Amino acid sequence: MLKRGAFWNGRKYHLDKMTLRDLNKAYFAYPAIQVYLILGVLSAIAAVWLARSVFPLAISATAAVLIYPLVWYLLHRFVLHGSFLYKMRWSASMWKRIHFDHHRDPHDLRVLFGSLANTLPTIIIVTAPLGWMIGGPAAAAAALSGGLFTTCFYELCHCIQHLAYQPKLAFLKRIKRLHLAHHFHNESGNFGITNFFWDRILGTFYSHPREVMRSSTVFNLGYDEEAGKRWPYVAGLTENWGEGKCVPRTEEVTA
Repeated sequence: MLKRGAFWNGRKYHLDKMTLRDLNKAYFAYPAIQVYLILGVLSAIAAVWLARSVFPLAISATAAVLIYPLVWYLLHRFVLHGSFLYKMRWSASMWKRIHFDHHRDPHDLRVLFGSLANTLPTIIIVTAPLGWMIGGPAAAAAALSGGLFTTCFYELCHCIQHLAYQPKLAFLKRIKRLHLAHHFHNESGNFGITNFFWDRILGTFYSHPREVMRSSTVFNLGYDEEAGKRWPYVAGLTENWGEGKCVPRTEEVTA
């Protein structure tokens, strides 16, 4: 396994200044990605080792992949974009790390990746019980493996969405445009990363910035100076609090 200190410690990675080749190196060197990949392989091996039939493994892994967009949508919309986490001292630093910092500086690769301490338990809680109900321990391992590899795919797509790179695939072009609108125009919609099905179903989808008003809280998620005075936990942890770090560029909103 590559050591974080050899590649990540003390270095800054800004996706708007990186190439696809730069991203590939940084992506596979990031410890959380390495953990997902290693555990994904080990879970798949365990599933095959414990299985009496391949059918429950396929069903549980598929179920994990299919439920992932809904779980991400609900967490993204109601937890990460909610206000309750920054109002409590014990959860403020977590919210700052896993989402506030990302919206404050959407190109900073260091805070784009999910925090392993939060993502891994979530993946396990969502996928393993689902697989267990379908086919016991072997299916639980298969579902976990499916969830871990899906997370790797989501993280890579998320990186590409913020990278200074125009994808050739129509799928990547589309999700990049929709996700950048979430970051640079209005954060109250387009909560999906690779899949916007639940945005359509639950009324938060917009295909172009002209369909919704520009949000004044797109970079602070509503945690402004007034909120900082009332609930100072995040403000006290934030360098240069009160100073804007990002200025939306026209091409990022309308591309």
